[in-house]
Amino acid sequence: MQLLIRLIINGVAIWLAAAWVDKIDIISPSDQGTGAKIVVVLVVAAVFTVVNALVKPIVKLLSLPLVIVTVGLFLLVINALMLWLTAEITEAFSDYGLRVEGFWAAVLGGIIVSIVNWVLGILVPDGDD
Repeated sequence: MQLLIRLIINGVAIWLAAAWVDKIDIISPSDQGTGAKIVVVLVVAAVFTVVNALVKPIVKLLSLPLVIVTVGLFLLVINALMLWLTAEITEAFSDYGLRVEGFWAAVLGGIIVSIVNWVLGILVPDGDD
């Protein structure tokens, strides 16, 4: 159940980033309606979750000196790269998915996704209580 909640939170965060940033789009079949767009958002959120679980720790470890020198600001670049990598993966395997056009759009989208994940993570209980 916890995994499903995290997946929905990631989906909401990515959907808000696509809604607020001009150069981030969610590409879905337009003739299928809202249900198809929700499925595409959930698939993108699943890919984003896998990328964050597998790739992000390795990138953070390898870039630890840069994170230390920049007092953590390089983590924004890492978040942007994870969002950009998610877009590249989803676009490579199908006609639908996430499209990020440019590095600065990825940085702004990464900031939005991080903030939304943080806020919704606080509002939704862990289940450890």
